[in-house]
Amino acid sequence: MRKGFLMLAACLLLATGCRQKTQVAEKIQVVDSETGAPVDVASATEPGNTFVDIALPGPQGQTVWVGDYVGQNKLVLIDFWASWCGPCMREMPTVVKAYERFHAKGLEIVGVSLDKDKASWLAAIEQTGQKWPQMSDLKGWDCLGAQFYGIQSIPANVLIDEHGKIVARDLRGDALLEEIESRLTAGAVTE
Repeated sequence: MRKGFLMLAACLLLATGCRQKTQVAEKIQVVDSETGAPVDVASATEPGNTFVDIALPGPQGQTVWVGDYVGQNKLVLIDFWASWCGPCMREMPTVVKAYERFHAKGLEIVGVSLDKDKASWLAAIEQTGQKWPQMSDLKGWDCLGAQFYGIQSIPANVLIDEHGKIVARDLRGDALLEEIESRLTAGAVTE
């Protein structure tokens, strides 16, 4: 009985990912640049909308902008993850496979870590073989990049085409690989 319960709990965690357990202390408010009206972050970052550019410190302290990669590549995947997140670390081989298979064909990945500990973040980048640009403000769930995209659980991702349009969100496993491959091989980088 106990073994069955533990298996169920593990499956639920794997299916849902690591969820935010505390409220974000300081909510950000996004406003429309033309009207000044508040914008619902979750709906503004859904497929079909223009991506929200974010900039956070990179591993060496340099500022990394997602927008520096959009338009320079056919597709950009923003990958939200953390070293302490079991489901993130289990999904990482798929993300690495996507990078290895599709980087030369026009895919770039930008990692956004929800870590708080820099040493753990850097060790996980090295251990998992992440060769793509990385960023983190080391604020955990208070990460501004995650707030801009309404991230409530990780792993999470956002796929952006070369025109800056969000084309998909929260793809995992084979679905991630298939979506990237179909968009790159068919030349269908826009919907």
